[in-house]
Amino acid sequence: MKLVNGIGATEMMHIFISASGDDIRPGATGRAVPGYRVTLLDDAGRPITEGMGRLAVKGPTGCRYLDDPRQADYVAGGWNVTGDIYRRDADGYFTYVGRADDMIVSSGYNIAAPEVEAALMSHPAVAECAVVGVPCSKRGMQVAALVIAAPHAAAGDDLAEQLQNHVKAAIAPYKYPRIIRFVDDLPRTPNGKVRRGELRRAAGF
Repeated sequence: MKLVNGIGATEMMHIFISASGDDIRPGATGRAVPGYRVTLLDDAGRPITEGMGRLAVKGPTGCRYLDDPRQADYVAGGWNVTGDIYRRDADGYFTYVGRADDMIVSSGYNIAAPEVEAALMSHPAVAECAVVGVPCSKRGMQVAALVIAAPHAAAGDDLAEQLQNHVKAAIAPYKYPRIIRFVDDLPRTPNGKVRRGELRRAAGF
């Protein structure tokens, strides 16, 4: 049995990227569903054919925010902008990178917080973690990680250095968290989701 992946949005009222059967590629969400046009937008809001950008979609369903400031953020040039960052390859397959508000731009590099979190979570000394971007005078932003150490691990400078080296070896070295703070818990919503907007304040940034 193959897992059928896909992405939709409440505003679109439909799934607009998916794949099934022999078209499934592990790791990719899929390609545009018939009837929908999907593209990626660069930082200037221009459609790009390949690479990484903000996911945008047009189709028989969609949304418009009347007399609402969200219109400027979620609708651009007729495209519904989902708030997700994706990569598209030459075959038209889209692969999820992260949420746009989880993207950290440091020294001109785009760093997806979920990718750094996954690298940290692969270390046995990490029970939970969350990654955010914090202001940096040299880099614009820098990667910072809030880490809940596993019960058997001793939180401190030695473990922080181990985790930094672990991330450098697991993913591109420039993505490693330059700041690691050990915490007892992470701010969460009642249903268990991390409150990303509160992470910086919770860590004292």
